[in-house]
Amino acid sequence: MAGPFHLNWTTQLRKGVLELSILNALAGERLYGYEIVKRLASVDSLVISEGTIYPILNRLKAEEYLETTIEESPEGPARKYYLLTERGREQLARMNGDWERLQAGIDRLRKERT
Repeated sequence: MAGPFHLNWTTQLRKGVLELSILNALAGERLYGYEIVKRLASVDSLVISEGTIYPILNRLKAEEYLETTIEESPEGPARKYYLLTERGREQLARMNGDWERLQAGIDRLRKERT
């Protein structure tokens, strides 16, 4: 059973990768908030809710990494769609590069222990 240290560590790990995950989810298309939540829910161990995602989306928009449009929905209220800006695509490329270097370094450390 996981103890308090492990539970806190996994929570912090998830928080640390949310922005990267959101930007990657938006890399190929524009999505509205609930679609982003569903995309991220498909990633094992990445627990996210709509209440968690909207403050992050607002922060990414304030940084000019995202732009939004509002469109009427035939299924209910209007939806706010999110799309990466050019600045957002550039930031995502940097973040993915950082992630790949970090992952490679950790993989190397794990192999050295054997």
